[in-house]
Amino acid sequence: MGATAVLLGALASMGGAYAAFASSSGANDTGTSAKDIAAGRQLYQVSCITCHGRNLEGIKGQGPALIGVGNAAVYFQVSTGRMPAARQGTTEERKVAKFNEEQTRQLAAYVQSVGGGPVLPQGNLRGAPGTIALGGQIFRINCASCHGTTFKGAPLSGGKQAPSLYEATDKQIYAALLSGPESMPVFSDNQITPAEKRAIIGYIQTLKASKDPGGHGIDRIGPVSEAIVIWVGGVGAVMIAILWIGVKER
Repeated sequence: MGATAVLLGALASMGGAYAAFASSSGANDTGTSAKDIAAGRQLYQVSCITCHGRNLEGIKGQGPALIGVGNAAVYFQVSTGRMPAARQGTTEERKVAKFNEEQTRQLAAYVQSVGGGPVLPQGNLRGAPGTIALGGQIFRINCASCHGTTFKGAPLSGGKQAPSLYEATDKQIYAALLSGPESMPVFSDNQITPAEKRAIIGYIQTLKASKDPGGHGIDRIGPVSEAIVIWVGGVGAVMIAILWIGVKER
């Protein structure tokens, strides 16, 4: 009994010492330091509080609540320049970001520390080369109907629009999958696993970077654009040749 009590006491002491050390070092469950959270709070109070409220509760007619959106939503909206918004509308267009990468991370850390929500993973967010085919299959099933097979985006109902993915970074695509901005649905890890999200990103970024060695890509939409070129260009050239021959023989 005495040995058990000593063991429990030692474990409790070690746990308490670890907790005290973690608290003093600024560690937390999001992996972001207390210094970053404090800096994010200051940025929030200057640039976000008038629309989203003092405690992230939102303000009616000005901005939604940020409780539960996580650092993923903040990173996507701020890094793409959609927030802070210049005006309210049916959709927010991508703009030059007001905050740099460090400030964006700090803002995201503060919102995460107060409201919680989906967390954007760190490190490499792109799938291995062997997962590109899988990423393409998942993209065509879940994403192509709005963003298009060539990632150029398309109009949606109600004056909204699915944006082009040509300027999107790995982190921005992953953050969008986690947060579901505007009309986009949220793809939780139960719907699309982290490995599958990375495969999608690998597919998108690989195709964006690939060249068209055979000549002009003709928008990369396959037989449709090629048939248009054949009929307009090829048949048109044949008709011109026929007319020219007819004129020459008169």
